[in-house]
Amino acid sequence: MTQYILPSAISRRAFMRGTGMLGAGAALAGLPLGARAFASPATDWPSVEALMVDYVEKRKVANMVCALGWEQAPPEFLAEGRDSFIAERMADPDSLYRLYSMTKPITGMAAMMLVDEGKLALDQPLAEILPKFADMQVQKAYDGPITADNLEPAVRPITIRHLLTHTAGLGYGTMVQQGPIGQAYLDNGLVPGQVSRLELPGMLRGKAAPSLAAFADALAEMPLVYQPGTRWSYSVALDLMGRVIEVVSGQPFDTFLQERIFDPCGMASTWFRVPEDEKFRLTANYFLLGDAMLPIDMPGSSIFLDEPAFPFGGAGLVSSPRDYDRFLMMLAGYGAIEGKRVMSEAAVRLGTSDLLPETMLTGDLYPDTYGFGAGGRVARHDGGNLYGWFGAAGTAGFVKMGEGLRQGQYSQYMPGQAYSLQDDFLVAVAKDAGLT
Repeated sequence: MTQYILPSAISRRAFMRGTGMLGAGAALAGLPLGARAFASPATDWPSVEALMVDYVEKRKVANMVCALGWEQAPPEFLAEGRDSFIAERMADPDSLYRLYSMTKPITGMAAMMLVDEGKLALDQPLAEILPKFADMQVQKAYDGPITADNLEPAVRPITIRHLLTHTAGLGYGTMVQQGPIGQAYLDNGLVPGQVSRLELPGMLRGKAAPSLAAFADALAEMPLVYQPGTRWSYSVALDLMGRVIEVVSGQPFDTFLQERIFDPCGMASTWFRVPEDEKFRLTANYFLLGDAMLPIDMPGSSIFLDEPAFPFGGAGLVSSPRDYDRFLMMLAGYGAIEGKRVMSEAAVRLGTSDLLPETMLTGDLYPDTYGFGAGGRVARHDGGNLYGWFGAAGTAGFVKMGEGLRQGQYSQYMPGQAYSLQDDFLVAVAKDAGLT
């Protein structure tokens, strides 16, 4: 087991360039005075380590990196394996992973910034920002035919809250929808991400709309699969939120993320497009077919080296374990990281709380078991919420808000639910941290 215990603000590249620890005293002076502010507690991670070794030694995955930390203390990184089954480079905190849906909490927090600034409101109708979403039609029979006899008017408008919590009634193409509407999404460029240059059944495929504006306009023409505010249904809502953010902020969505989240958090390795000179640390992505791991996106020819059709706010980012831990560190600091304020405390507390609408019907996982916040799941616990989300290629990123426990797990295989790894990781962390 390779272990790295380095200050998360200082990258391996900085050490290679000779950058030292000048100014460390000033940085420490800006940290909160909590019990875990200056050093990690003496936490061992035997359950996490055993999980990682099991998966890598049995060649279930090529690699795994875990990032674990408390509040504003530096993270501890655990690493196993190589960037691919054939790579020479060992996986480490700076290896690059396709985040897929772990992009959603970042988009959610970007929206919460605008809510905090009064430029958005949770229960504001979407049509006030994007007028084409007025007068939406809804399928009577879920995932049924797109015909007049199976459509009825929406009983309430889609709101910002609905988008953040996947309760707007939007679909998710052929990944979730199995009826005609899934194909209609595909035919109209409602493709919310990219996976491979190969055509893979059940995965993101097809040609995406040429811009966020075109994506939003085409989506407004589609019927909803549920009445807004009634059911949790995984969807393109956070991709649509990217368009809302750029309209309200007056900035391109990717520019907003860069200037308001990535730069202030010190996330220098998070992109919608991996730069050519950084592909050497991009991991390989595999598709699990039976017991075989088939390479579907290799570092040297990755689709993430291309400029995407638009910045996919639901599944588009590539990042490193070190970088994403800094996002989680900012959340654990209730909007502050290493003494620097990125978001207001109120915005983080609201975004990591249960935002599901009161109009939700019971009988489903959401809201009966879990809540949902701004782009991420909320597990309700005494002492604080466990907030975060998973990625389609086997990643997980969460923060236990009451304890400030940051937990990230990174590997690359699809589909993510082929193994129980993501849930097993959270269980292992809770066990080792004494939070079970």
